[in-house]
Amino acid sequence: MLSQSIRILDFDASVNKQKNLLRKYPHQIVNLQDLAPSARLWMNGRVKNAVAWRLRATSVRDVTFIGSGDFHHITPLLLDELQEPVTLIVFDLHPDWDILPPRFGCGSWVSEALRKKNIAQCLLFGVASEDITFPWIQSANLNALSNDRLRIYPYCHSPSLVFLRKIPQNSSLRVEKSFLRSRIYWDELKGKNLTDFFLKAIGRLAVKKAYVSIDKDCLKNEYALTNWEEGKLTLDELILMLKLIKENLDIAGLDITGDHSKISVSGSLKGFLSRLDHPQETGADKFSAEEITGINESTNLKILEALI
Repeated sequence: MLSQSIRILDFDASVNKQKNLLRKYPHQIVNLQDLAPSARLWMNGRVKNAVAWRLRATSVRDVTFIGSGDFHHITPLLLDELQEPVTLIVFDLHPDWDILPPRFGCGSWVSEALRKKNIAQCLLFGVASEDITFPWIQSANLNALSNDRLRIYPYCHSPSLVFLRKIPQNSSLRVEKSFLRSRIYWDELKGKNLTDFFLKAIGRLAVKKAYVSIDKDCLKNEYALTNWEEGKLTLDELILMLKLIKENLDIAGLDITGDHSKISVSGSLKGFLSRLDHPQETGADKFSAEEITGINESTNLKILEALI
């Protein structure tokens, strides 16, 4: 059972503004704002070690808020706090399974997590971004699909073309092979009986202890305003799946990202790539800071109510 206490990794002050959340749940705040410009989007080994050192001093570990999804690559450090084998269950608009540098980045953190021996499997729900289409899928960690180590269940997605790469057999997809290319047909959430679909997906897990990582960018804008594109899931759909996890698995830990903050990065290279990588427009652009905080706080509270 998860603790009532929450840990806030304060990279960007986005969660600190959520006063109802702070009043309702005992909390420990870890000040990381000095590292944020170097840690946002990706971090080098020195910054990674500095973050890990501060995490070791914390006493609250079951439930962690990380702030913007730009910091989702902190999740592998949180997984290091677990010793036992766990299944990693991720809700995210993006698959975050790239194999290209940087290694410690928000676009590659799932691949980094799968390097860990105690991660028995990873199930990823709610993907609806272009990252699983050509050409971006060419640099994806397709090898992780072997033996169902990684299963991806998009909310909805057209078939994906992959050129000159082997697609392992995997129960979350179907492959049509032809000369020099393969076409992936994904097992989508949309249009399914979500309870039956989700129970079937988690029913085959060999390890019933789960770590849950949620990026709220998997949700529609009315439920979450993030630094990224709009997702497809409704909050009711996410809450249903979280309740099914709670009822059928043993939750060892939880982290939540997808809050919104002003983007500030260190160095001209990261600044350029940040402008290139982030969408030019997001749902948050049309709202005031107070409205953004209120919408995200409401969703954070409902997530915690479902799981704690």
